Formats: sequence, C-alpha cells, structure tokens
Amino acid sequence: MIHKRSVIFHEVQQFSQVWLWLLILFITGIFWYGIIQQIIYHMPLGRNPAPDLILLIFWLFFGIFFPLFFYSIKLVTEVRGDGLYIRFFPFHFSFRRILLKDIKRHEVRTYSPIREHGGWGIRYGLKGKAYNVCGNRGVQLEFVNGKRLLIGSQRSEEFVNALDRVKDIKT
Repeated sequence: MIHKRSVIFHEVQQFSQVWLWLLILFITGIFWYGIIQQIIYHMPLGRNPAPDLILLIFWLFFGIFFPLFFYSIKLVTEVRGDGLYIRFFPFHFSFRRILLKDIKRHEVRTYSPIREHGGWGIRYGLKGKAYNVCGNRGVQLEFVNGKRLLIGSQRSEEFVNALDRVKDIKT
C-alpha cells in the first residue's frame, strides 16, 4: 500500500544547455574583465568609462548574482500518494500540488520548447502552461477543466508510470 505522503517519483532538473552556460559565462566574464581592469589595474575601458561605483554594482549583478541565480533554478517534480507536486525554485518557495482527481489524461510527448512555448522556464503558450528547463521531452497533462500543463522531464516514462501506479490505486 502506498502512503499518501510516499514519494513514488522524484526528479530534479536544472538548466544544462551548453549554449546557455556559455552565454552566461561570456556575460559574466565581460564584467569580471571590466572590474579587474578598472578597479584593480586602474585601466578603464573606453574614452568615457563608467564610474567605479556603477561598475561595481553592474559587476555584483552580472558577475555574481546573475550566474548564481541561473545555477539556483531547479525544477523539482514529485509524484506522491496524494498527488503531483511541482516546485520551480526560486519562483516557488513551496511545492504546488495537483490533485490526481483533477488530471483527466497524461502522456509522454516530445515537444518544441521554442515553437510551442517560446523557450524554457515557466511558460504560457497557445497549448497551455509549461514548466521546463532542458530538453524536449515531457509529460503532457490535461485537466478535467480542459486546461493543459506540460512538465519537462528527462525521465518522462518513469514519471508517467508513477502517475499510473498512484492513479490505479486511487480508482
């Protein structure tokens, strides 16, 4: 017997696209280079350099907080005995629970993140809401109220199997 709080499926995903991390590191590198040149070596860039305080603020934001922020983003998906739980940290501080009785259908599917939802993250598109951080596979949920939610997953078959197990027990 599955206890209502038992975790049947657990997945944590982070942004893992190489192109995204190269872009983030490039932007971060520009600000590190600027702060080192201007503050440490006293060699400002360009004819009209930014004041040290402004450069320091931009460096803190783009050189420190920006990459740490992207590194901290995690999509956590859990199937428990009493529902489906989603947490997209740092945007959700706690799990969002979806009751199993509210899910009419669910299926594994391949999708186009950019074409269907405009990219990765918490997205809204013509095909409904999506939570995704990488890849192009996920679980499409259709609710009894007609709304749809796509949850990106690198282990979508296991995810669906866990939903099937819990829904079979509840019915």
